[in-house]
Amino acid sequence: MVKRIYVKKKKGFDIEAKDLLADIQENLAIQSLKNIIILNRYDVEGITEEILEQAKNTVFSEPQVDECYVEEYPFNKEDSILGIEFLPGQFDQRANALEECLQILANGNRPTAKSAKIYILEGNIQEKEIEKIKKYMINQVDSRECSLEKPENLKQQMQIPEDVAVVKGFIDMTKEDSEKFYQKYGFAMDFADLQFCQNYFKEVEKRDPTMTEMKMIDTYWSDHCRHTTFLTKLEILEIKWDLLQKVYEDYLQARDLVYENRKAKDICLMDIATIAAKELKKAGYMKELDESEEINACSIKADILVDGKPEEYLIMFKNETHNHPTEIEPFGGAATCLGGAIRDPLSGRVYVYQAMRVTGCGDPRKTVEETMPNKLPQRKLTNEAARRI
Repeated sequence: MVKRIYVKKKKGFDIEAKDLLADIQENLAIQSLKNIIILNRYDVEGITEEILEQAKNTVFSEPQVDECYVEEYPFNKEDSILGIEFLPGQFDQRANALEECLQILANGNRPTAKSAKIYILEGNIQEKEIEKIKKYMINQVDSRECSLEKPENLKQQMQIPEDVAVVKGFIDMTKEDSEKFYQKYGFAMDFADLQFCQNYFKEVEKRDPTMTEMKMIDTYWSDHCRHTTFLTKLEILEIKWDLLQKVYEDYLQARDLVYENRKAKDICLMDIATIAAKELKKAGYMKELDESEEINACSIKADILVDGKPEEYLIMFKNETHNHPTEIEPFGGAATCLGGAIRDPLSGRVYVYQAMRVTGCGDPRKTVEETMPNKLPQRKLTNEAARRI
């Protein structure tokens, strides 16, 4: 049987709920919302009553700060209730940790768990205001509104995927048909890239591609993989600040030195960001730089004292950009950014001892009404990214 547990912070410890209330009242201008109660809801399958009783005030809750309810919570009929859970397939860190803890108590038998957050919205709130709150709180990339009914079991019903679709007639599409196809699927690549793919499949593969192949190719054209924002050629620049104008002029002088007697790279943000290191190297100031075929993390040679004797070491520096993933799903985007920065030095067999995450955004003080269509409010972006770090 599935057992259900609700956990609520005691008054004075319900900081998350108070912060959310202030956020919605200020950012969504919903003054009719008078209070919010947040419940962490857990559904667990595969534990005995004895294990549940043992875990109630040790795993599920902390008696000093939490109130724990088994099976039922005293909801008021007049309150609006919103439940949010992760989409199927999305990693649920809270449920995973719960399963591991219960597995220890159960002497190795791992139960199945699901978690959700239940928001009790108190006040005379209109239906359109509730929809506004839902839209603000649910990021459809990773979450959805959940049912308030307890399921009979926690077995996920996975839909069997259909056979991979073939883009029939792709290699023989006219320019007009290709443009319609391009617009329909919103590819990251530009139209010239799509035509290049069309020509490749026609002359080399001599067949129509599958939709999976098109999506895979398109992924490698995305900003996340190819850094199209950083590599876009800058042709017309309007610089409003004198200091930036001076920096740009210094950059142009550095280009003359770096690319002397060889083909210059396009003027782009990536070149502007890396020109200083290239200039120092050409001037002979980077003798400690370790160069190899694998240059995923910058490495410099250094003599480190070990037990009073100098030993040769490499010190690695790694930058990782996760602008677009963080823009779409801030919590996961920020996590994989830091994870990627740590992963690459680790692959070089080094000790990672320091990491920093910088989240850039627009003005987080702007209201939801000032947010561009289909974009997350900058306030939500910054808070979620910071919470993940």
